[in-house]
Amino acid sequence: MTQTVLCAIDINRPEEEVKVLQMASKLAELEGAQLDVITVVPDFGATIVGAYFKDHDVKTAKDSAAKVLKTVVNNVLGDEVDVKVRHLVSVGTVYEEVLRAAKVSGADLIVLGAHRPDFKDYLLGPNAARVVRHSNCSVYVVR
Repeated sequence: MTQTVLCAIDINRPEEEVKVLQMASKLAELEGAQLDVITVVPDFGATIVGAYFKDHDVKTAKDSAAKVLKTVVNNVLGDEVDVKVRHLVSVGTVYEEVLRAAKVSGADLIVLGAHRPDFKDYLLGPNAARVVRHSNCSVYVVR
């Protein structure tokens, strides 16, 4: 029995993430599992671009992402489901943060989209492929 379903979405692509959220919600409901939804804000601190960003910029980006994540989840799943969802915002590399969140939460299933519409019949997006390859739990990829 699945205890936790972790759904990773890109809040910059809300229309494309609708099916991902709906599937994650359906799978969590089917198993009576907790639904966690995560989005990742890029960490510019380790790059040359990072020199132009201050810590408060990252905090502001993270706070803004949290508001957008809550709105996206609420719009797709509705108030009744949204109130039970744990909303997670992380800063870093997408696949690393998704894997870390899965490990910390003890997720039994990760649900994410395959973001490569022009090559969808051939390739997974790089983040989805890495999560599939390195995850310790099952991964459901929504096309």
